[in-house]
Amino acid sequence: MSATLAVSQNLPGFGDQPIWISLIKTLGVFVFLVVMTLFSIVFERKVVGRMQNRIGPNRVGPWGILQSLADGVKLAFKEEIIPVLADKPIYFLAPILSATPAFLAFSVIPFGPEVSMFGHHTALQLTDLPVGVLVVFACSSLGVYGIVLSGWSSGSTYPLLGSLRSAAQMISYEIAMGLSMVAVFLFSNTMSTSGIVLAQNKVWNVIPLFVSFGIYAISVVGETNRAPFDLAEAESELVGGFHTEYSSFKFAMFFLAEYINMVTVSALATTLFLGGWHAPWGLHAIWSGCNSGWFPMIWFTLKVIVGIFVFVWLRGTLPRLRYDQFMAFGWKVLIPINLVWILAVTAIHVLRDRNFPAWEATAIPLAIVLLVVVVPGLMVWEGTRAKHEAALAEDEADEAQEPLTFPIPPMDLRVPTPPRQLATASVRRPAGQLPGGTDEEDSDG
Repeated sequence: MSATLAVSQNLPGFGDQPIWISLIKTLGVFVFLVVMTLFSIVFERKVVGRMQNRIGPNRVGPWGILQSLADGVKLAFKEEIIPVLADKPIYFLAPILSATPAFLAFSVIPFGPEVSMFGHHTALQLTDLPVGVLVVFACSSLGVYGIVLSGWSSGSTYPLLGSLRSAAQMISYEIAMGLSMVAVFLFSNTMSTSGIVLAQNKVWNVIPLFVSFGIYAISVVGETNRAPFDLAEAESELVGGFHTEYSSFKFAMFFLAEYINMVTVSALATTLFLGGWHAPWGLHAIWSGCNSGWFPMIWFTLKVIVGIFVFVWLRGTLPRLRYDQFMAFGWKVLIPINLVWILAVTAIHVLRDRNFPAWEATAIPLAIVLLVVVVPGLMVWEGTRAKHEAALAEDEADEAQEPLTFPIPPMDLRVPTPPRQLATASVRRPAGQLPGGTDEEDSDG
């Protein structure tokens, strides 16, 4: 633990490296994000197609892997339509505010340990800070400005509603996401991303902090406006939400920001809970060099792809929530559970510092939480559910006793032939024949 604290405070390998190495790292992060965005789009379409028994993209490039590149080129060269009522300076600025923080957030994500790069030893990370996780959190929070300003500057109702929805849901779920990180800080004794990864060299945080991981996984889906929480776009009710009035390259920037944010939150989940660039369990026993050199970049990338797959899986299986259900879930479920969990983790941390045995330091706070919070909460929930069911039964009984106030058609109702069909039948009928099949002369007789 002392080594982790030293790393988080001194941060060796950052600040004393040549400027050209920093430029190479910056270019590498940019290329990684662009390639992962192109991969994520094709990956999502392929996986959803597989789930829906479809082929997916298979025309452009081998196995259709260049389809997203073709779509990007097409968007860049499409005609741009700017609304007449748009506030043009803010209208142009909003896509930049959405895409730029998404790139900046990756500056503190560690890809691997120290390696030799052209004779210089440097960490596979652009930079790090004693509060590196808060940098990612702040960059993800800045993305809401681009969405809100894009909806307001478009001069249209649907984008404005979408931007207001996005602002409300991103602020709500950022609180839950930020609280889920507090337990990681307490467990690792640092807020440096590289320090948190080094603290997981034996046990990944997803095991002791499984509650924080679950809350983080739910919160980032709402934070990134992905299905089933894509209420800011809501094509069925808001056409396209905040980017309805955008086209061409500006729409592509919103698209790019969404997928980069998806990669960023998957990388942050890997860093905080899934061991970062450390190899999967069991691999170190058969391969001693799996966590050295450039190989950790492979483990890091595979974990990020697993996170992206979960996003795609949710989109292909779950329907969109109602907005009031979505907001109530964030404020009334995630945040209270998070607060109680932070108290339990803090109590465990204090008891361990006072030299309590590990099982006692863990069992005592969890037992208190179970007796004081969980059991009364379940009792209240059960009582509320019983009252709701009783109210529904009473309403159904009242409705059954009330007389019907709407007409009921008879069971032997015969639907008359529409006039159009009668007219068509008379045209096709031979001249002089009546609808009953008799001639006019017979009827006159």
